[in-house]
Amino acid sequence: MSVTVATLGFPRIGPRRELKTALERYWSGKSDRAELLALAAELRARTWRRQAELGVDHVPSNDFSLYDHVLDTSAMVGAIPPVYGWSGGPVELDTYFAMARGAQGEAEATDCGHGHRHVIDAPAAEMTKWFDTNYHYLSPEVVPGQTFELASTKAIDEFIEAKALGIITRPVLLGPVTFLKLAKSKIEGFDPLELLDDLLPVYATVLNRLEQAGAWWVQIDEPCLVTDLTDADRKALHRAYRLLARTAPGVKLMLTTYYGGLDDNLETALALPVAGLHVDLIRAPEQFERVLANAPTGMVLSLGVIDGRNVWRADLERLLDRLEPLLATDRDVVLAPSCSLLHTPIDLAQERALDEDIRSWLAFAVQKIEELVVLAQALNKGRGGVARASTCRPSRPRPSARFRRPTRCARRAPRTTRGI
Repeated sequence: MSVTVATLGFPRIGPRRELKTALERYWSGKSDRAELLALAAELRARTWRRQAELGVDHVPSNDFSLYDHVLDTSAMVGAIPPVYGWSGGPVELDTYFAMARGAQGEAEATDCGHGHRHVIDAPAAEMTKWFDTNYHYLSPEVVPGQTFELASTKAIDEFIEAKALGIITRPVLLGPVTFLKLAKSKIEGFDPLELLDDLLPVYATVLNRLEQAGAWWVQIDEPCLVTDLTDADRKALHRAYRLLARTAPGVKLMLTTYYGGLDDNLETALALPVAGLHVDLIRAPEQFERVLANAPTGMVLSLGVIDGRNVWRADLERLLDRLEPLLATDRDVVLAPSCSLLHTPIDLAQERALDEDIRSWLAFAVQKIEELVVLAQALNKGRGGVARASTCRPSRPRPSARFRRPTRCARRAPRTTRGI
């Protein structure tokens, strides 16, 4: 058995909130497009290198966003409502930000001296809670007869950026079925999923271009699979992935689910023509045995064993006790966070003023990656070698009279802290 490590996404804001500062400067007219994009490229490069240095085998790309990854997908497929004045072609930065924040009045490029062009009197797109997290996304808006086109090559461009740095990333795409199920329409009775056949050619083009650029794996997120689906939804998933699997045969698809268990959708997920399946074993630890018993022999299993939504350290010894039976199977396994690490702070090392007793309980994004690497080393080489590794921290924090970890009943979402 081969065990590797993946991250499904990394925090975007920067270790010192650099992205927030750069965006505020751009929006206020104090900087230009080139300055903003240069800072974004620097953050991406640092993030890719940091994850690779930590030992991540599958480093994600296209998980970075200037505002919201669902909005990025709307831009990718050209789902831009007419109010924003877009008439085809690449989606410009100020159209993107008009959808994100709204725009009022007209500002010519000469007004601020930085090349800003604003859409006239355009409201921001509707903001909606992202599943059961505190993150909010910008809802796609579609209409009957909606046409789609590749209007943003961000996913391809960022893969090529990382490749130029010597890092072959695993690009992340929001899946087409989840995208349409998140979409809204002002036309009463219209189901956006009716547009699936029109949307799929854009995804096919993106996969083709990623294959041509040298991608080996592509992560496609379909968190709708942990929700209640109709038979029509399941048929849509089969139809979508039959097409996508044929589109770029040289690219392996990692179908990613999170924020819950597959439950009644497990059979559907395992029957899709994908090379790998990621499951959230924090929110739904009970699905572990079912997935392991029923997954096709050649399917790579990505196991979300470290909580991507809290700041607590994992009990590595307990996790190893549960994972070691996998060694008897002839299957490739990927260890990963339960979901994107977008929901966590970046690096505990930045918190220099933090009390040591409190620090001993915590793990931010960087530390969660370290935990995954330790687990993978233990499964590949045995616990003895890992015990001597410099990255292996005690799995059980020392008790403190000054700090008490919340009890399960006191936590806002108790299931999120459970592991397999």
